[in-house]
Amino acid sequence: MKRISNLVQFIIGFILGLAILAGGTAAVAYVFFAKMNANPPKPTFAEEKKEETTTTIQTPPTPQATPVAAASPEPEKPPENLPPGAYKARVTWAEGLSVRTEPGREAERIAGVDYNQELIVLQESEDKQWQKIRLAEGTLEGWIKAGNVEKVETSN
Repeated sequence: MKRISNLVQFIIGFILGLAILAGGTAAVAYVFFAKMNANPPKPTFAEEKKEETTTTIQTPPTPQATPVAAASPEPEKPPENLPPGAYKARVTWAEGLSVRTEPGREAERIAGVDYNQELIVLQESEDKQWQKIRLAEGTLEGWIKAGNVEKVETSN
């Protein structure tokens, strides 16, 4: 009888040991995978840090530079005559674009254009990296990084 009792104790102890080992392994795996599943912090690059410091210090020079969002629809305006080579376009960059005084990242930021906002592309820089634009609802002109707008088909 003593042997059977010892055998039963051994089997129960072995099963409990396996259960504790499996539970501990599952807990460690859960913690490990939970940390891997968390999104990493957004990286900031030297250009962005430089741009952030300039945008927080500067204020737009004219009242027309502040409209960043396209809140009013454009259909109420009659069609305007565009300069030769110019065309209407819409911003495709999801975060919007910075409008600068000259083509280049070092140039002063004077305004911003929001995603899906309509504007007029007047010309491109010689290296085709920047586009001179005019906001569709105003007279503000400036430069944006090329490749972030798409041409809008007009029905004129």
